[in-house]
Amino acid sequence: MFHDSLRFMEDCFVYVLGCAGRDRYLTYVGWTLDLDRRLAQHNAGTGARSTRGRVWVLLHSERFSSRSEAMSREWHLKRDRAFRKRLVEAATRIQAPQKPAK
Repeated sequence: MFHDSLRFMEDCFVYVLGCAGRDRYLTYVGWTLDLDRRLAQHNAGTGARSTRGRVWVLLHSERFSSRSEAMSREWHLKRDRAFRKRLVEAATRIQAPQKPAK
């Protein structure tokens, strides 16, 4: 009984990955129990089929205490293009700093 209750208290993560495509920046939203392992899987080509063959970086993550909360948040993030667009804009500003004014 005690062991079963622990199953509902594990940390779950929702994450947004980013990758520069040919003509646009791509994003991928998912959930996992182990964020580092999952990112490594995506970059090794053993993650979701749509992420294979690309190099992904972590743009955003959130921690939840249950799978149902994480899966609900994942569902919402997949439909929130404006949020993902802001993440991409912030990431591209960090990767390509502005030249100093003369």
